[in-house]
Amino acid sequence: MKFFVDTAEIDAIAELNDLGMVDGVTTNPSLIMKSGRDILDVTKEICALVSGPVSAEVTATDADTMIAEGRKLGEIADNITVKVPLTWDGLKACNVLSGEGKMVNVTLCFSANQALLAAKAGATFISPFIGRIDDLNLDGLDLIADIRTIYDNYGFDTQILAASIRTANHMSECAKIGADVATAPPGIIKAMANHMLTDKGLAAFLADIEKTGQKII
Repeated sequence: MKFFVDTAEIDAIAELNDLGMVDGVTTNPSLIMKSGRDILDVTKEICALVSGPVSAEVTATDADTMIAEGRKLGEIADNITVKVPLTWDGLKACNVLSGEGKMVNVTLCFSANQALLAAKAGATFISPFIGRIDDLNLDGLDLIADIRTIYDNYGFDTQILAASIRTANHMSECAKIGADVATAPPGIIKAMANHMLTDKGLAAFLADIEKTGQKII
């Protein structure tokens, strides 16, 4: 499973990228706002930092303007993925932009029917929002499984990009289901390395070696 990092913070992306933990980046207007920077400037910097897809979201809601914004974003770098909402206008924009050879990430997906439409429209990625479905006392992972079944049934090339990741457990569960990509904040990706038994075992090893008075260097 590929890891995309869900942030617009350059330092956080660089740290994970240096460790080989970044296959791509997802951004949105809310993340850009948190960074306090110009949307085009920060997107260009991210694209220069990572080689994988960088999702940059349109701000319009009508198809014609989404298409125009998508073309503008696509001029930033070859690894730009134009991010459009899963609305009827967004699907129209997806169809046009993907037909022009641009990568398109259709976001805000909350049903298998929506995912099926996005695949038919030529989406490169579909972004089901796990955490927001969980907030409704439903299981967002069920949606990932449903989309995986549908896409496998018909051989769709659209990649499942699990989004709204809230926990490290979401990451492993998405991998077991077969999501192609999971995008998560830097803190969630780092949390995947944590386990109380690792900490306990390390403490015991360090205590024992300290008793011997030995050092490697």
